[in-house]
Amino acid sequence: MNKDTKISIKNLTKVFYSRHRQVTALHDISLSVKDGEFVCLVGPSGCGKTTLLRILAQLELPSAGEFTIRASDSNKPLQSMIFQEHGIIPWMTVRENVAFGLKMRKAPPKQIKERVDEYIEKVGLAPFANLYPKSLSGGMKQRVCIARAFANDPEILLMDEPFAALDEQNKFLLQEELLNIWEETKKTVLFITHSIDEALMLSDRVVLLSAHPGQVADMIHIDLPRPRNMEMIRSNPKTAEWFVRIWTHLQYEVQKSRKETEGKGRVR
Repeated sequence: MNKDTKISIKNLTKVFYSRHRQVTALHDISLSVKDGEFVCLVGPSGCGKTTLLRILAQLELPSAGEFTIRASDSNKPLQSMIFQEHGIIPWMTVRENVAFGLKMRKAPPKQIKERVDEYIEKVGLAPFANLYPKSLSGGMKQRVCIARAFANDPEILLMDEPFAALDEQNKFLLQEELLNIWEETKKTVLFITHSIDEALMLSDRVVLLSAHPGQVADMIHIDLPRPRNMEMIRSNPKTAEWFVRIWTHLQYEVQKSRKETEGKGRVR
């Protein structure tokens, strides 16, 4: 593995088996992600994006192929995963939720307090540190998830549509907060999204996956200066070209998937 490569995926395939059928979710995926790179995965629903992240998080096993994650510091967790659903613990306060990973690692109490205070402040939740999740809005709950992930100081963040359920205003705010923290920490990030604007706003590179089964169909390097904001994304002629390229890919893959499904439905 190249010394600059953080994640190396080679010929990875995942097949799910049930009693009467088998479904290939991913087929022959090969991909490298550099240390500190922010990569967005974009593809139609059902193309295996979440499955890929779950394999990297070691929540699923691949059926074939392999992946390697280069660890830089044995004292840090290798990866943390943030889901679309709010994965916070309802009987714990904001502070307790953010501290959870550090406590599980048995970090020193002083370090826990310092890191929890730092990231609660960064995501704007300091006034709400002692509240329970039932008192928080959806956007605030997702802030807790982000703070907890960064406070735990993993080498890699795996993020599965973390802002999908939020309104546009909260989504834009959290995107900017995420980018601010990422700029400081330079974590390696793999981020799933269905939003083209979000992919262009956040990523160094967009990886386009084909419809079921998921394969790498294309890659786009987003060579825009940072820091970024939505005004920059919407007004830049280059991003308009990328938007059309991604939109065309998604439209083609969705239509191809529908035709294949309809064709199978007509078979007798």
